[in-house]
Amino acid sequence: MSFTVAVVGATGAVGREMVRTLEQRNFPVKKLVPLASPRSAGTTITFRGEEVPVQVVCAEAFQGVDVALFSAGASPAKEWAPVAAKAGAIVIDNSSAWRMDPECPLVVPEVNAHHLKSIPKGIVANPNCSTIQMLVALKPLHDAAKIEHIVVSTYQAASGKGHEAVTELVAQAKAIVEGREPEAKVFPGVLAFNTLCDWKAGENDYSEEELKMVNETRKMLGDDTIGVSPTTVRVPVVNGHSEAVWVRFSRPMSAKEAKEVLAKAPGVVLHGDAYAPGKHPQPRTVTGGDAVHVGRIREDLAVPGALNLWIVGDNLRKGAAQNAVEIAEVLFVKK
Repeated sequence: MSFTVAVVGATGAVGREMVRTLEQRNFPVKKLVPLASPRSAGTTITFRGEEVPVQVVCAEAFQGVDVALFSAGASPAKEWAPVAAKAGAIVIDNSSAWRMDPECPLVVPEVNAHHLKSIPKGIVANPNCSTIQMLVALKPLHDAAKIEHIVVSTYQAASGKGHEAVTELVAQAKAIVEGREPEAKVFPGVLAFNTLCDWKAGENDYSEEELKMVNETRKMLGDDTIGVSPTTVRVPVVNGHSEAVWVRFSRPMSAKEAKEVLAKAPGVVLHGDAYAPGKHPQPRTVTGGDAVHVGRIREDLAVPGALNLWIVGDNLRKGAAQNAVEIAEVLFVKK
């Protein structure tokens, strides 16, 4: 059986990655329907060696669509996801629009695929990129010894803000090297050779990005008592998010046990060798891959039974496009 698949926001960085992922994973696409804003009308998307015209998003475009992958931002998702669902499509949305809606499952297949058994609104939410890779690594440990508290600091790449952000980072770096003053239009300041807190303000002096990691973790693990203490930071890396994570469990867990658990965990590549300079998961080497890489697993020096981990993943793939396609696979292919 094959399916008609719409990709909303098909000309954006994540949208293009969704199309590539559909092809690379050989999802049974009968017809691809790339959709975007009017400014992309007349362009094409390459899929399986053919140029497919990009259409403007409208209600009629969703007729006959089985699954609609959305990566167009929260506002378009709020407007068009219900339209697509009403037309009969299952919507898988990459924005923040539906993540905390109690009638929309928030899913990472390795973590909580069972939540897909009920989709009241016909909309499934893709979690935040940082939350996805963290929970792929932590869920197996949570199953072994319930997690009580997570402290996470992120090192997030420019691509998480889109193609224009990557272009600006490169331009800023070139300007600095050439002795010119760098411009900041996409970012709130200069990212090149710098770090930025680059998200809208949330409550209690936390950024929206930080609060997403708190709320999404609790929703997906089904436990509002889990403590999550996040700090999110943008770093001058083109692609690939990194995270330093500290975890305390309901019982002591050793580094040896954690490595044994993660060695068998789905979607995880374990880097279990002893520390050596340069021998750790890195954005440069994980980009383009499907897995979440976990290394530097250490027993905490101050809190017995707690662990420190270093988690790295491709934020455009597993952190966005790939996870959405994997949700579609659970719903349509692996029934």
